Amino acid sequence: MYPAAEKRFINTNRITIIVLFLVIAAGGIVRSTGSGMGCPDWPKCFNQYIPPTDVSQLPLGYEEQYVEGRAQKNERFARIVDAFGYKEKADQIRNDESILKHEEFNVAKTWTEYINRLTGAVAGFCLLFAAFFAFTYVKSKPAIFVWSVVNVFVVVLQAWLGSIVVSTNLMPWIITVHMLLALVIVCISIYTFYLATTFRNRTILINQRSAILKGLAILSLIVMLIQVVYGTAVREAIDHLNDAGVLRVNWIDSLGSDYLLHRILAYTSLGLSIILFVLVNNKFSSLTLQSRYAWMLLILVGIQMLSGIVLARFNVPAFAQTIHLVFASLLFGTQYYLMLLMTKLKR
Repeated sequence: MYPAAEKRFINTNRITIIVLFLVIAAGGIVRSTGSGMGCPDWPKCFNQYIPPTDVSQLPLGYEEQYVEGRAQKNERFARIVDAFGYKEKADQIRNDESILKHEEFNVAKTWTEYINRLTGAVAGFCLLFAAFFAFTYVKSKPAIFVWSVVNVFVVVLQAWLGSIVVSTNLMPWIITVHMLLALVIVCISIYTFYLATTFRNRTILINQRSAILKGLAILSLIVMLIQVVYGTAVREAIDHLNDAGVLRVNWIDSLGSDYLLHRILAYTSLGLSIILFVLVNNKFSSLTLQSRYAWMLLILVGIQMLSGIVLARFNVPAFAQTIHLVFASLLFGTQYYLMLLMTKLKR
């Protein structure tokens, strides 16, 4: 059905999407284990391509050297933030002394962060190969090539932002932007995959008007995106509570309105997912992609709700944080692809 060159792009893109979710999973593990500063510099780790396994292998005077380099990078980043009109955040970057705080060497955290970076590097090469193979669509479906190339530039921006995350000592709002940009990269890859697969096989799409399904899928996606934003705000609040020395057992009770809105949106998302599942399965055969992804959506939203309950009832355990983040990204990607599959076939 697909020419060899197009099949090569589709397979590469499929692998890229899987690797991108692995990157998000690795980032979740880094976040939940507090390993973000396991490597105090970027892109190397302690100025080495293979990080140290013992304190005796650390470079001499690395603390002062890296602190000075981070201070210079932070000043350049603060100017950029200031230029976009966020003077308060720029001043926070310049004046927050905790940003330049040195963290003691921990081999487990160092290698956790290093593996996260390796996974990100693999994802970058996958995106590069996908853009190269997308050249086959330059004349037949140029949007695939354009978006594939755009995604390479976005992942370069993401890599630079990752270096800023390190230099600012894991400043929460920068981590939030880093996470949202990762979802943008996933969405672009899913979109090019969708364009490539439906280009030759139009039977994937619905052939009659279904404004309700399309609108409900879009609404569900928007609610999920807002929920993710509030979820990152909750995570930032937990980071502040942890830094302030608040006991883990009191974290949930100390959270404010962002947590309440996050919960309300979670139940709203659950309700919309159930309605979408019922409508899709009433309209489509169980063998269609639409039906399969509706089932996947229902399963993922169920797991996401359970992980949220575990976080709330058992004092935010680290493993549940990772599960919650990973399945949130999987749920978002599934909702996005299901929305694309609700497209009406143009005659």
